[in-house]
Amino acid sequence: MQRIRLRYTKRGRLRFTSHRDFQRAFERALRRAEVPMAYSAGFTPHPKVSYANAAPTGTGSEAEYLEIQLAEARDPALLRELLDESLPAGLDIVDAVEARTSSFADRLEGSLWELRLDGVEVADAERAVAAFLAAETVEVARRTKNGMRTFDARGAVCRLEAVAAPADRPGTGACAILRLVVRHSTPAVRPDDVLSGLRATADLAPPVPAAVTRLAQGPLDDETGTVTDPLAPDRDAATAVSSPAAGAATAAGGPA
Repeated sequence: MQRIRLRYTKRGRLRFTSHRDFQRAFERALRRAEVPMAYSAGFTPHPKVSYANAAPTGTGSEAEYLEIQLAEARDPALLRELLDESLPAGLDIVDAVEARTSSFADRLEGSLWELRLDGVEVADAERAVAAFLAAETVEVARRTKNGMRTFDARGAVCRLEAVAAPADRPGTGACAILRLVVRHSTPAVRPDDVLSGLRATADLAPPVPAAVTRLAQGPLDDETGTVTDPLAPDRDAATAVSSPAAGAATAAGGPA
C-alpha cells in the first residue's frame, strides 16, 4: 500500500470546524475525488486515515497533518489537487508527499502560534511577556474531562515575543501580535493556557478574545525556538531514491 502525507489548513470561518466535522468532510472528499483508499478489516471497514495533533476548535491553522493509505499508487501532486477541489474553501490541502520514512507523528515536536490581541498596546504585551518569561513556573488551571487540572504553562514555552500588528492588517486601534513557540508535552500546553499565564503573571487581559493561528508544527530546535518542516525527510528520501537513476542517465549520455 502507498502512504501519502498531507498538510491542510483551517482558515477563516472554517477555524470553528471541529476535528470530527473535518473528518466527515475529508472522507466525503475522498469519495468525490475517487481516491483508491485502503480500508481496515472487520465488520465496519473504515478508510485508513491517521490524523496527527489537530488544533483545538476555534483556532486557525496553516499546518495540520494527516496520512492516508492507498490500495493503488497515485501521484501525490495530482492527489492533492483533486482533494483540494473536493473540500470547502478554508479547508485547503496545501502539500502532499509520499511517505518514505517512519515515525512521522514523533517529528511533530512543537508548534509556532500567532496570537492577535486586539485592544492591547504592544508595550503592555512586551511587559507581560517579560514577566512570563522571567518566571520559573506559571501555574494555570484548565477544565478537562476528569475535572479541573493545574499545570505549569511556562516549561513548555520555548519562545515568546510581542510585535506590532502589520499596517496592512484589518482592524483599528491598538493591536499586539504574540509569536509563541511551544513544545508538545503532556499535558499539552495550548495558546489559551499561555494567555491565562500572562493574565496571572502580568494582569494582561485582552478586551476581546484572541485570534489564534498555528503557523507551523514539526521538529523543534530548543536552542533557537525554531519549528521546521516535518515533511522534509520524506522529500529528501524521494530525492535520494531518484538521484542514482538520474546519475546513470547522465553517465550514459542521456538527459540529466
